[in-house]
Amino acid sequence: MRRRDLLASLLVQPPIGVGFLGSEHSHFAGKKKVFEGSPAYKLIGVTGHDDSALLDDPAVQLIVVECPIEIAIRQGRKVIAAGKHLHLEKPPGNQLGPFVELVEEARRKQLHLQTGYVWRWHAGISAALEAARRGWLGDVFLVRGTMNADRTPAQRLAEARFGGGAMFELGGHMIDRAVDLLGRPKSVKPYLRHDSKSNDKLADNTLAVLEFDRALAVLTVADRMAGSGQHRSFEVLGEDGSFIVYPERNPPTMSVHMRRAQGPYRAGWQEITLPPQPRFMGDFEEMARSIRTNTPLTPTYDHEILLQETLLRASGELL
Repeated sequence: MRRRDLLASLLVQPPIGVGFLGSEHSHFAGKKKVFEGSPAYKLIGVTGHDDSALLDDPAVQLIVVECPIEIAIRQGRKVIAAGKHLHLEKPPGNQLGPFVELVEEARRKQLHLQTGYVWRWHAGISAALEAARRGWLGDVFLVRGTMNADRTPAQRLAEARFGGGAMFELGGHMIDRAVDLLGRPKSVKPYLRHDSKSNDKLADNTLAVLEFDRALAVLTVADRMAGSGQHRSFEVLGEDGSFIVYPERNPPTMSVHMRRAQGPYRAGWQEITLPPQPRFMGDFEEMARSIRTNTPLTPTYDHEILLQETLLRASGELL
C-alpha cells in the first residue's frame, strides 16, 4: 500500500491522544499547530515539567517533550516509564549514556521513540538520498551542509551553556541525514570557534568533518548570518550526479545535475522548485502510522543512537 493511501486509511480510526510535557522549546508552537489541525490526533493538554496529569491519563498515547535540554532525558524517562510513546525534542541532552539507556528502555517496552530533527522528512533532501541509494549519483564522495542562524543576545547566552554551541544546537539536523545515508563515520573532527565580538563564550562559528571509508561530510553552523534561512543548504555529490538542496527557501528549490538521464532527471543541470515543506508534519504522520499499525518507526532506535553519538562527537561533548 502506498504511503498516501495508508495515511488516508489511518484517518478513519479514532484519533491518537497526545499531550505536551513542557512548552519552552522553540518548536513547541509549530508542533502544537500540527496537532490542532490533524484529524489523526486529539490534543489533550499541555502541562509543566512536574505535572503528572498526562502521564496518568489513559487517553494519552503519545507525549511530546518540549523542555529545556538539561532535563530532556529525565522527562523522557517519565514518559517511557508511564508506558507512552515519546517524541523528544532536539538535541536530547548532551550525554550519550543516558540517552542510550532511554532508547533501550523504549525498545524493551516496545514504545516508539522519535527525536525532532526538521530535515528528516524534507522532500528535497529525501530525493537526494533516494538518488544516491539507487546508484544514480555513482559513488558519493561528499555530503555538505550549512545551517546558519542569526541569534539574538538572549539566544546566544542560551546556546553558550554547552561547549558545542551552534553545532550542538543545529548540527543534528544535518547529521541526521548524513549518517542516514553514509552510516557510522570513522572519525569526527570538530572545529568550535568563537569568532564574533560578542561578549559571551558561544562557539558561534563551527565546523565538523565526518570521515567515512570513501566519502566526507562537511557540516557548518554559524550563529551570526543575516538572511541565513535562504542560505541553508544540503548537498549530496557523486561521480555521476549531484543534488544541491535549499530546504528553507520560499519556495524550496534544488539544483540537480546528472551525467546521464536517471529516473525522473534528465542529463545536465536542472532547477526544480518544490512544493511547500511544512515542518513537523512528516514526523507525526510517521508516528501515527507506527502507532496504528504497531510497526517500527523510520528511523530506527539504532539510528537515533548513532545520530546522538555523532552529534556529541561533532560538538566536542564526546571524545
